[in-house]
Amino acid sequence: MIGKLIGVGTGPGDPELLTLKAARAIENADVVAFFAKQGNSSNAKAIVAGLIRPGTIEEPLGYPVTTEIDRRHADYKSATTAFYEDAARRVASHLDAGRNVAVLSEGDPLFYGSYMHLHVRLAPRYDTEVIPGITAMSGCWSAAGLPLVQGDDILTVLPGTLEETDLAGRLDGSDGAVIMKVGRNLPKIRRALAASGRLDGAIYVERGTMANGYSMPLARKADDIAPYFALVLVPGWSTRP
Repeated sequence: MIGKLIGVGTGPGDPELLTLKAARAIENADVVAFFAKQGNSSNAKAIVAGLIRPGTIEEPLGYPVTTEIDRRHADYKSATTAFYEDAARRVASHLDAGRNVAVLSEGDPLFYGSYMHLHVRLAPRYDTEVIPGITAMSGCWSAAGLPLVQGDDILTVLPGTLEETDLAGRLDGSDGAVIMKVGRNLPKIRRALAASGRLDGAIYVERGTMANGYSMPLARKADDIAPYFALVLVPGWSTRP
């Protein structure tokens, strides 16, 4: 018997936004695997902690690097590639032993999720299911009560890691936008929004759907400090009442 690989979306942070299907998969899994920086706790595991049965095997997958090295540097690429190869082998060993493995992914597994690095390596060889999760951007615009796009509006999703000129150019060509991966990129994002004339309408959301989350106009945010769990929303729907 070969086990089943299940990519489980844990949603944007609020445990009550976990789907029923995701909850069942976690409760029934033989192994629960989760990503985190080495030495840190897993946010995805924290969301679903109450659903993991006693006796379930836990498989922590610790990133060797995150922001210490520029993502475009050869050392970063080699370290992360080796990490995902090793993580896939570790998960595969459980599957080969007949264990069903639920791999937790914050938000949705196939939307900027680390799970997808395991998926492309293992799905061709194993029975696989992906359980979608509520994305961070959906959770954030709902928490902020912000209608983002409507009708024929074009929505662009941008990683804040882009170069400043690229960010500004993409913002110019879109009605609404979501800027993810904010963190230390916030000063650059603010400048790109100003250059494209979109700063005044931009909304900063920190830890959307979490108990300590909040939102505010980015132009009113006095500092450029932002955690990993932060987004910037740029609304479209220019004709809204």
